Amino acid sequence: MIHGLSRYCCLVLAFSSLLVVGCELQPKATTSPYSPPSESARDPQKAQQLTLEAVALLDDAKIDEAELLLQQALTADLYYGPAHNNLGVVLLAKQEYYEAANEFEWARKLMPGHPDPRMNLALTLEQVGRIDDAIETYVTALEVYPNHLPTIQALCRCQIRHDRENDQTTGYLKEIALRGETSHWRQWAKAQLTRTRE
Repeated sequence: MIHGLSRYCCLVLAFSSLLVVGCELQPKATTSPYSPPSESARDPQKAQQLTLEAVALLDDAKIDEAELLLQQALTADLYYGPAHNNLGVVLLAKQEYYEAANEFEWARKLMPGHPDPRMNLALTLEQVGRIDDAIETYVTALEVYPNHLPTIQALCRCQIRHDRENDQTTGYLKEIALRGETSHWRQWAKAQLTRTRE
């Protein structure tokens, strides 16, 4: 479980239209700035505690302090996936796209059954204008976790915003109109469904 992540991802989504689009996301080496500790030196409990503290700071919009705690969490345990994922969210909010993508890749590998790292990577790809790659990555998140509502919402919004609608878009809109995470999402989906009928 990614503690507090969904609330912060909503903030990232809300600001997505303000972020710079059009730069390319170049692949970077998947090395980490953190020294990998030996198995006996890893401290997953400390990493978890620091990550929880960072999430509380994110809820208070203290991004720099949260980033420091997440880096400390990864020093305690380089292989703690939620810390990588949440650090990626921080970096995405700071428009540090390459670094965010790298952290989401780490989280994706460490949390293969969780959709959030894939969805967040897709958000990053969308922000830098790699729309087809973003859509493909959203789809992989749904393959890992079918009916994951935050991913359905993000994918559908991406398809509509970038004129990439397909046969599934109407189904996604109906799903969002029925069980969207907020009334704003439900109203948005209903408005899009009305638009498509006109």
